[in-house]
Amino acid sequence: MKDIFLITPPFTQLNTPYPATAYLKGFLNTQEISSFQMDLGIEVILALFSKKGLEDIFHLVSVQAESRTFFEAYSENSQRILALQTEYIKTIDAVIAFLQDKNPSLARQICSGNFLPEASRFQQLDDMEWAFGNMGMQDKAKHLATLYLEDLSDFIVECVDENFGFSRYAERLGRSANSFDELYEVLNTKSTYIDEITLSIFKDKILTIQPKLVCFSVPFPGNLYSAFRCAQFLKTNFPEIKIAMGGGFPNTELRDLKDERVFEFFDFITLDDGELPVELLYRNSCHFDEGEIASKEYKRTLLLENNQVVYKNDTTLRDYKQNEVGAPDYSDLWLDKYISVIEVANPMHSLWSDGRWNKLTMAHGCYWGKCTFCDISLDYIKVYEPVHAKILVDRMEEIIAQTDETGFHFVDEAAPPALMRELALEILRRNLVVTWWTNIRFEKSFTRDLCFLLKESGCIAVSGGLEVASDRLLELIKKGVTVEQVAQVTRNFTESGIMVHAYLMYGYPTQTVQETVDSLEMVRQMFELGILQSGFWHQFAMTAHSPVGLNPEEFGVIPDVKEISFANNDIQFKDKTGINHDKFSFGLKKSLFNYMHGICFDYDLQDWFDFKIPGTKIHPDYIHDSITKEENFKIRPNARLLFLGTMSKTEHVRKQKKGRVFDNLMLHFETKSNSFSITLEKEQGDWLLEQLPLLTPSSNQKVLLSEWKNSFDECFDDFELFWFSKPMQNLRMAGLLVL
Repeated sequence: MKDIFLITPPFTQLNTPYPATAYLKGFLNTQEISSFQMDLGIEVILALFSKKGLEDIFHLVSVQAESRTFFEAYSENSQRILALQTEYIKTIDAVIAFLQDKNPSLARQICSGNFLPEASRFQQLDDMEWAFGNMGMQDKAKHLATLYLEDLSDFIVECVDENFGFSRYAERLGRSANSFDELYEVLNTKSTYIDEITLSIFKDKILTIQPKLVCFSVPFPGNLYSAFRCAQFLKTNFPEIKIAMGGGFPNTELRDLKDERVFEFFDFITLDDGELPVELLYRNSCHFDEGEIASKEYKRTLLLENNQVVYKNDTTLRDYKQNEVGAPDYSDLWLDKYISVIEVANPMHSLWSDGRWNKLTMAHGCYWGKCTFCDISLDYIKVYEPVHAKILVDRMEEIIAQTDETGFHFVDEAAPPALMRELALEILRRNLVVTWWTNIRFEKSFTRDLCFLLKESGCIAVSGGLEVASDRLLELIKKGVTVEQVAQVTRNFTESGIMVHAYLMYGYPTQTVQETVDSLEMVRQMFELGILQSGFWHQFAMTAHSPVGLNPEEFGVIPDVKEISFANNDIQFKDKTGINHDKFSFGLKKSLFNYMHGICFDYDLQDWFDFKIPGTKIHPDYIHDSITKEENFKIRPNARLLFLGTMSKTEHVRKQKKGRVFDNLMLHFETKSNSFSITLEKEQGDWLLEQLPLLTPSSNQKVLLSEWKNSFDECFDDFELFWFSKPMQNLRMAGLLVL
């Protein structure tokens, strides 16, 4: 028996749990409130894609197939899958175990061919070598197994449940649903096949846990329907249990909720940070008698009072600080049963879907908080509060001990560079071996040396918004970067061995056709020069809580204003330029797919479009010139020095030249990939020997470049000549960092 039951409804990711319930459970632990969490999505997927699950599906469809109309109504592809049902039933458990990393030897059988039944998804295999290169056997087998699952998914969508999707369910009902009418109507019809599986699993958990309060975390539109269906089941069968909904979807979409019918399913809807709102719901739980609900204190909570939807925010208690909420707790979740898939040949997307990542944030909110397309008026962006690096690494070690997983995805809106530096130093200080990646802004703080440090700490990838690669539009977006700056930063990351993914945008208000073409040319040059490895184009969407949505007239757009009684986020609009940006979608995405695989850089941009476009106005060497500008040799006095190398030995070398004897010191260093040495005058070498131990991550001292200069100048002349000498530049290339 638990006090609170935390649920992520179907469906989100296959490879890792969505972290919201783990965050809440970690907080509830600090308050000694008992809770149980569940990713209902992965449990439904594993029930569906099992020997028993497929036997039931094929039996259901086979009964339908006895009618002639089945073969008239369904595609040849579905008929083929039905005919091969024995092969699918035979192989499904082994394939799922392989994708759970429990059966690695199956990779050879999958790759050898004639093991997996193949339907229409396998028609793309002619391009696999081109798309994936010489990928390892495990990855190739994962890709083939993913196609196999997608074939089965296509079959389910066509023959069983049109709403099914691996990472979403009935998403259409939740996306831009200004009215509750359609969703309400569907909820009052018979449950679907997937619903029945979902509710059966859900019922068993409810009977086992016997909670007082059930909290659904709904991150996306594709989770909304299932949350309502489960809540409906609770109201019918367990009316004594109180039900709350929170998470990303209500935080962004349900702030203007007016339809009282929603509260036929939920008692409460909480907004923004969930810790204090959920705690107060729990504290009230012993007085949940009807008529007393409204008399309690609440934090950012929607509820029904006198048959009207009201917003309660009357507590005097403050929200918890980030250092008070505890480490995410992943217990209860089926961590060893998530499945890794490789769907498409996009390096960053493979990080999302392949492997299990512990999710953390370095900071609440966004330290920049100015981008005009972003929901900067909402707390999850607006309220910025970083977590101290030592607390972050404490939480990382706690999660590693709990999950045996050392991979971390920091899901910040934009990770702060200064905090990333301190995080990296703390990881190195503790000799912790972790792998991590995060989202950033391409700002100039990401120098070559900082990128080197991040790589040494285990950073493997970053993603950031290049958006429209046009300085005019970047300024309008208030991105705070220029294209030249983005190019230099991506070069720094790439040269450090960190993969870079760029979010790309088209169709921003006032964007011209010329700017779209020029933006594509900028992207082409970045990929050709190898400073971008991954990217994704998305069309601008206007949201209700962004500066563009709040002040559309300032950005030259005309919103299609609708009456809102349910969800309100995406807003349809007309751009006063009259340009149809939709037509660029295919060409932008097709060109990017080719660029990501290192080909077609010599194609004229016109070749990607079936309509006339203007020639680019961007110089063919613009990006090249941006990243090859001479380095600024100015010394930054307040910069911190750090040494990540290893000195193996020293040699006293005496040289004679023109009758004079010179005493030199040769210092030998080892890096993980090579060895090198530098030679200095003996006195300077002795001074350096004393200084280097003070610069290591394990040293308790924080040495600034100005302090180093002062120390040097007390003994010698001309620090600048020493600092920019060839030996010192070699030492800098091998781990002497200026941060």
